[in-house]
Amino acid sequence: MSERLHAARPAAPRLLQSAGFRFALLFVAIFSVAAGFLVAVLWWATAGALDRQTIASIRTDETTLVERYREQGTAGLVEAIEERLALDAQNEAIYLLMDSEGRRLAGNLRDWPTALGDDGAWFRTRIQHDGAVAEARVHRRDLPWLRLLVGRDESERVQLRLLLTEGVAWSLGAVLLFAGVGAALIRRALQARMRPAVATALGIAGGDLTHRVPLSGQGDEFDRLGASMNDMLDRIAALMTGLRGVSDAIAHDLRTPIARARAKMEESLTTAAGETELRAAMEEGIADLDNITRVFQALLRIAEAEAGARRAAFAPLDLPEVLRDAAEFYEAMAEAREQRLETALPGHLALVGDRDLLLQAVANLLDNAIKYTPPGGVIRLVARDTETQIEISVSDSGPGLSPQDREHALDRFFRADA
Repeated sequence: MSERLHAARPAAPRLLQSAGFRFALLFVAIFSVAAGFLVAVLWWATAGALDRQTIASIRTDETTLVERYREQGTAGLVEAIEERLALDAQNEAIYLLMDSEGRRLAGNLRDWPTALGDDGAWFRTRIQHDGAVAEARVHRRDLPWLRLLVGRDESERVQLRLLLTEGVAWSLGAVLLFAGVGAALIRRALQARMRPAVATALGIAGGDLTHRVPLSGQGDEFDRLGASMNDMLDRIAALMTGLRGVSDAIAHDLRTPIARARAKMEESLTTAAGETELRAAMEEGIADLDNITRVFQALLRIAEAEAGARRAAFAPLDLPEVLRDAAEFYEAMAEAREQRLETALPGHLALVGDRDLLLQAVANLLDNAIKYTPPGGVIRLVARDTETQIEISVSDSGPGLSPQDREHALDRFFRADA
């Protein structure tokens, strides 16, 4: 009976949860603000300019009439109004002059508009002008014993403003339409660029580490993201390969002492002549089991140090003292193999670290050097302070690594075949 594990495919995000949709909304907002600003400028340059032109014309006309009144009195003011009405070919000018008793003295309005307030007030109002109701902008000016009304018929300008408003409305509608289409295209483009990364992630989640993100060659942010993912996946694959290698190496290293301990115990059960031989066999088996325990403890300490768990136990130590202990222990082993262990250590070199892990690392190097150095060879243990770092080196006169293996000497879990 076999079982298969499938990576659950994540459900498609809802519209409001989609990053592409949010980016599209941002695009619509920016595009709409820009379009609104453009429309506002257009409105200010057209309808606003017409209003400012009308107000300026009324002010100029009113100022001229007031000067005429000051120079020639009421008669001169009436005459000036009549002259302006005679010259108004477009019939846009609006004038009304009344005395304090409400009698009409000049102008083309029959009655004083009831909506007008105090002196100096500006109004937009409907008036009866030229036999029809018209939209007008007027300004009131009070003179001694007189009331003057100056304005302009804005019926045509109102129609133009309505046309402009209609055009602006249609333009804004078109802007929103194009913004929506652009947003949809942006969302679709983002989804298309992200689809290879998503497909690769799903393949990896399904257990296939051979998937890689295809790159478009454009060198943009998506390609950089894909390249980073590919580097990460390559690193994960290398670590998995190394993990399989170290598993094989641990199994190989443990199989021999376990088999040897078991064989000795079985042999002692059948061949031991007395308690003394049985005890000796048990002691040898315990020593083999202690070696196995040390292997596991070393692996555990390395994992804890890399995870930061053992760094709380770091303490000041004298490095040459630790190295001399290691050299003293392995010197006898080297002499037994007709080798010479030399040291070049400073008198004092302080640092902060884990004494046990440092000792284990140096012991591994010395053990390896003694194992592969032929009789009569020399092993050197050196420590020095290079100002930027403290360097510990172990060298030997053995065959060394091949050039191909030397490139991988610092790779985790690497083990040379020879």
